[in-house]
Amino acid sequence: MSKPDYMNTSVQEPPLDYSFRSIHVIQDLTSEEPRTGLRPIRHSKSGKSLTQSLWLNNNVLNDLRDFSHVVSLLLEHPENLAWIDLSFNDLTSIDPDPYQRKSSYSMSWKLFPSVLYLHGNSIQRLGEVNKLAVLPRLRSLTLHGNPIEEEKGYRYPGVRAASQSAKFLWKCLREDFIGCDL
Repeated sequence: MSKPDYMNTSVQEPPLDYSFRSIHVIQDLTSEEPRTGLRPIRHSKSGKSLTQSLWLNNNVLNDLRDFSHVVSLLLEHPENLAWIDLSFNDLTSIDPDPYQRKSSYSMSWKLFPSVLYLHGNSIQRLGEVNKLAVLPRLRSLTLHGNPIEEEKGYRYPGVRAASQSAKFLWKCLREDFIGCDL
């Protein structure tokens, strides 16, 4: 399947759904079976999933060490992962590979989602949001239900994060915040 064909068909593929699996560490995804939905997930000849969505919500993740590596084992085209749902876990940090060297930080997000759900976690520091600046395609973000809501400045509409290609105004950080479409 050519790259353009993949891009056209994978958007219509169901998500790789690992929600409600009591997953503690990302590495468990390689041995865990995803949930099945109404439509089966298609796979490449190598056995990897042909989807652009990964759902890891409602688990017990507190660390995303090796996230990019594990996703590359699961998806045929991990660079095209558009939607990551990490909601309702116990994440305190946004960086998916927090143990990488500081000099390679900008490459730690090898995946560039346009939708990232982080609501219902344990993110406490506003500085964690700045780590999302390396995501040039990010357009939708959820953060509600995190302790970060109590931090002074969280709801200030001037909170910004800069990416390599654009500056995003986090207009979602206002008092009626539910989600964010940037």
